[in-house]
Amino acid sequence: MKNMKTKVAFICVHNSCRSQMAEALGKLYGSEVFESYSAGTETKPQINQDAVRIIKDLYEIDMNKTQKSKLLSDIPQVDVVVTMGCNVQCPFLPSKHREDWGLEDPSGKSDEEFILTAKIIEEKIKDLAKRIESNEIKLD
Repeated sequence: MKNMKTKVAFICVHNSCRSQMAEALGKLYGSEVFESYSAGTETKPQINQDAVRIIKDLYEIDMNKTQKSKLLSDIPQVDVVVTMGCNVQCPFLPSKHREDWGLEDPSGKSDEEFILTAKIIEEKIKDLAKRIESNEIKLD
């Protein structure tokens, strides 16, 4: 069963901004190692449009076309849960490994904040892929 790719869920309450950016960048930088999903305990009618614009500018990915806001129940069972940084009300999803990235929500803030958040997520995705690949994260 080793050929099954690890499934990673990026979750926060609304699944409209940080977790969506992480799903997009996970698909871009982590797809060799893991499958990316994002979800929340609530959904928004559309993904944060500032996040969409910034991800399109920086990475040429159109999240409006590739992703939508999803509930925890909309995604398959996952191996790794990454919470984006949402303190007490953070959603719970069963997994073999869980970590929190402690990211501030850039919603309503400047483009600089969005770009900074995207760059931090990019680094963390690359690091996560390395840790999964090297079995630093124990999944069995």
